[in-house]
Amino acid sequence: MSDPQASTRGTARMTQAERTALSDQRMFDAAIELINERGTQKTTLKEIGERAGYSRGLANYRFGSKDGLMMELFERFDGAWKSHLEDYIGDARGLEALKQAACALRDFLKKESNYMRAMYLLWYECLGHDSEMRRTLAQHHDVYRADARRWIEQGMEAGTVSPKIDAAQTATHYCAFVFGIVYQWLVNAEALDLDAVFDSYIDNTIDNLANH
Repeated sequence: MSDPQASTRGTARMTQAERTALSDQRMFDAAIELINERGTQKTTLKEIGERAGYSRGLANYRFGSKDGLMMELFERFDGAWKSHLEDYIGDARGLEALKQAACALRDFLKKESNYMRAMYLLWYECLGHDSEMRRTLAQHHDVYRADARRWIEQGMEAGTVSPKIDAAQTATHYCAFVFGIVYQWLVNAEALDLDAVFDSYIDNTIDNLANH
């Protein structure tokens, strides 16, 4: 069994910055759990702080408001996704980058399914009104489409993608597939063979963009 006193002593030896980072991470983890249990509207800062094992007011003190915590949760999610994506893409360009991005999403969904589910709940619940979250989400979607379009245009410049392709529309179709599959999988994971779905998309859609 673990020694609570040893754990307390270990925490006490941490710097203030380390203790802050630890408490933040615990509150983010608690927020993800609570959002998945009851949605964002019924999740409160008080409950987040208590679930994380801290005082009722710490989350409010640290983030100012529930919206502030949710925005930080989103930004951390986006940072984790970008780091994961970069690991897959590396120096790849054109269709290879598009394929690697699809594989990255498939594996990220498996690895961070609870986080992804919480983010989708957060995103869908922000659609009914104008908010900073909705505006930020729209900006991120612009970036996702721009990335896909850039990879497609790289392939066209290299002569590996058909010049008949409309890069902008194809990028939109790609993003529609990505977000639609994630949504379907989160609704009922057992209904989809995730590996088969992504393999089929790569073989029958991405590969068909090639300049034969």
